[in-house]
Amino acid sequence: MNIDMIRAAAGRLKGHALRTPLLASPFLDEIAGRRVLLKPECLQHTGSFKFRGGWSAVSALSDDQRKAGVIAFSSGNHAQGVARAAREMGAPAVIIMPADAPKVKIDNTRGLGAEVVLYDRETEDRDEIGAALSAERGLTLIKPFDEPQVIAGQGTTGLEIAEDAKALGIDTADVLVCCGGGGLTSGIALACAADAPGLRVRPVEPEGFDDVKRSLATGTVQTNARKSGSICDAIITPRPGDLTFPIMKRLCGPGIAVPEEDCRRAMAAAFNHLRVVIEPGGAVALAAALYHGDQIEGDAVICTASGGNVDADLFAGVLRDYG
Repeated sequence: MNIDMIRAAAGRLKGHALRTPLLASPFLDEIAGRRVLLKPECLQHTGSFKFRGGWSAVSALSDDQRKAGVIAFSSGNHAQGVARAAREMGAPAVIIMPADAPKVKIDNTRGLGAEVVLYDRETEDRDEIGAALSAERGLTLIKPFDEPQVIAGQGTTGLEIAEDAKALGIDTADVLVCCGGGGLTSGIALACAADAPGLRVRPVEPEGFDDVKRSLATGTVQTNARKSGSICDAIITPRPGDLTFPIMKRLCGPGIAVPEEDCRRAMAAAFNHLRVVIEPGGAVALAAALYHGDQIEGDAVICTASGGNVDADLFAGVLRDYG
């Protein structure tokens, strides 16, 4: 896994993925006590950065592999990214999703033409389900984060951050990344190490599901005691990836964990001051920037808003409580 793969993915994504900007608001700066720049991947195709990895992985397959079809497992955002990429390239797609995933994500994945297989994440093993279906139908598995071409696609986000930060005169800053298994975090870390070494990438997770933070602190892979039970469903994973953790261990700064309440507050702040809709898991980085500034260094901070696929009722409740 290297920067050349990320640059190659950027070439394949050109004309297909949206280049999202860095957004700013003086009101967010005031809350944070420093300059805040937000990378709104919630505006990306399918509502999250996962389209980048999905397109990168499907486009790297052979014609025969695409014709046979692909399979992926996801709580929703990777599902939609792979489903859209597969549809646009004429590849059948089967997506394994937890039954408790937000309804909007399940419906959208089906709407993109994928076959959706639901499972109970507390009692069933998605890896076993995926392996069985792959073997039975000859499908190519596209993992949500522990897959080189997926990491490469997510890393194109980092190339854009590095270029835009340089244009704004920002040479040093913490880059806060919403982190589940580490595909986006490790991809951005590789890109920044190559193109903007003064930008320090730091994973951000919800409290109670901070396996990456604890893994970085101890130097060994840690697991979460629970597999569900957070509104930040998009970034709930059991442990860091086998490919992603060594990259994060080598290139990332310390992790940050934020409470769910701060995620809700950040969702409302993003909507009120930027008119951007962010889902809970996609708001953890902004929550850290706004409400945990004592853990951040420098006069500026860059954070990802990794997804915007939030159920309407949940979002309405957030705006009612914090808007």
